[in-house]
Amino acid sequence: MIEKKIAIIGCGNLGKSILNGLVDANIVPVDNIIATKRSVTEECIKDGIRYSSNNEKAIQDSDIIIMALKPYNILLELESLKQHFDPKRHILISVASGVSIGDFEEVVGHELPLFRVMPNTSADVGMSMSCISTNTENDEIIKLVESCFNAIGSTIVIDERLMDSATVLGACGIAYVLRFMRAMTQGGIQIGFDAKTANKIVTQTVKGAAELLIQRNQHPEYEIDKVTTPKGCTIAGLNEMEHNGFSSALIKGITKSFDEIK
Repeated sequence: MIEKKIAIIGCGNLGKSILNGLVDANIVPVDNIIATKRSVTEECIKDGIRYSSNNEKAIQDSDIIIMALKPYNILLELESLKQHFDPKRHILISVASGVSIGDFEEVVGHELPLFRVMPNTSADVGMSMSCISTNTENDEIIKLVESCFNAIGSTIVIDERLMDSATVLGACGIAYVLRFMRAMTQGGIQIGFDAKTANKIVTQTVKGAAELLIQRNQHPEYEIDKVTTPKGCTIAGLNEMEHNGFSSALIKGITKSFDEIK
């Protein structure tokens, strides 16, 4: 159990996913979490969670501050809040893409422990892949932040220069996989299933494929080879997809997203 108090500043889609993941994991007492939103007129309790529009007070009352604001306004908001941060108490975490630790240090200074974390919206169900980079060498603080995000999935500490790549692969990647799943479902409908049944088959199949790689730590091609028999329907389908640019389109999409961050 993490006894620190946590503020989630800007509880939009990603912020709400992190919030739901933390609550469901039961790793932080609900009373120790406050989430801020513009639409809240006064502090209130909804579904057991405290909500407020007062970012200043939320920071003052918390130890760990998760800034879940949009990249285009996070530094402006931080500029207006910087006097409320205490380097001896606070840990500042940003989940905004494309804004570096150096950018944050220019606003709040170098003494405050700063983290860039890139989770994804599957935090909502405790299955996020969160990549972490930081300016601190304090192992205790690093482990604390890892514990927070391990509660909503898995974590990996990376060099900050790879954070944009992590954003594309881990955060944008949710949309890529979901689009692939949607296409599989549409294909399933075309070959005879109703939409609900096709979706159920596809979602469990994708979950099973991912679990195979996670548990067995194998390269995808290893598992592919096990289901592609000579002259079989699997290899025929795979080859048809490749002839139509399946892998190439996916790689181009990933690199295009990366270019947009840059």
